[in-house]
Amino acid sequence: MSEGLKIAFELLGGLALFIYSMNMMSQGLQNMAGEKMRYVLSVLTKNPVVGVLAGALVTCVLQSSSATTVMAIGFVSAGLMRLPQAISIIFGANIGTTMTAQLIAFKLSDYIWSIVFIGFMVYFFAKSDKLKNIGQTVFFFGLLFAGIEIMGSTMKPLVNAPIFTELIASVHDNPILGLLLGTVMTVIVQSSSATIAVLQNFAAQAGVDGNSIIGLQGALPILLGDNIGTTITALLASIGQSKNAKRTAVAHSVFNITGSIVFLCVLPLFAQFVMYISPVGPETAVISRQIANAHTSFNLINTLLWLPLIPIMVKIVCFIVPDRKPALSTEQVKSEAV
Repeated sequence: MSEGLKIAFELLGGLALFIYSMNMMSQGLQNMAGEKMRYVLSVLTKNPVVGVLAGALVTCVLQSSSATTVMAIGFVSAGLMRLPQAISIIFGANIGTTMTAQLIAFKLSDYIWSIVFIGFMVYFFAKSDKLKNIGQTVFFFGLLFAGIEIMGSTMKPLVNAPIFTELIASVHDNPILGLLLGTVMTVIVQSSSATIAVLQNFAAQAGVDGNSIIGLQGALPILLGDNIGTTITALLASIGQSKNAKRTAVAHSVFNITGSIVFLCVLPLFAQFVMYISPVGPETAVISRQIANAHTSFNLINTLLWLPLIPIMVKIVCFIVPDRKPALSTEQVKSEAV
């Protein structure tokens, strides 16, 4: 096998392990707390602020913004929740999903296999379903970081590859290209957590000058694109659902697209803000945390901007997904013809 093909398979294998572990960890968490989280969403959404907090809480617990979004779409489709309530949950889900990037920024490489072993032992020997779900969650939490480690070690030889240095230079000089790259990556992979993990690992690699190969200002447009790409999941989940379910999915897209455009316009200021709230140190050592903090800041600030504008968001999505004009009966057609 050629060296290039080997690197490609190792990178894709690490990515596959990360995505599978994330899904299985989320499944274990949903088995433990899914029904309780559904109850939280159905009850604590009368007030928009509480709706945001409920959406963030459920997503942090389930470790899946997609699960929270699909729940909200299902509630709206069934008539159990009004559109403004569902929109506030979507805002919260965007905040909650940033917890994954924050976890990834921790350096757990020394503890990965001990976490995997403990999770396996609990899952294998537990008698109750509750303990088995806990073991499953811990086991796949460890494997998730194993996938990250594989991707990180695979990326090191790519740092000096001409094709990658040229691509990174293009992205660094053209934020719009970075935005499109992040969007396409997430649409293909169907997981913003996975693409952000790849971005965190790649940005932590040192270039010829010893600093991050891409730098924070080069990574931010890709991060914003990841946030746009993740909206495809909600759009797919709304296919065949009610009008308000479709509108809920569209609200997710409007939230991320408008926020990404605004932040792209103030990119240097956003980068300075992220550096201000992040740890100080060598760029390769802190950029993973900077990206995680940027992800959290983007969704938190975007939510604060949109929260008082939920009525306007409702009007926007109702315009994009209008009520269908009822079909005319034969008698009405004849009368209009006269």
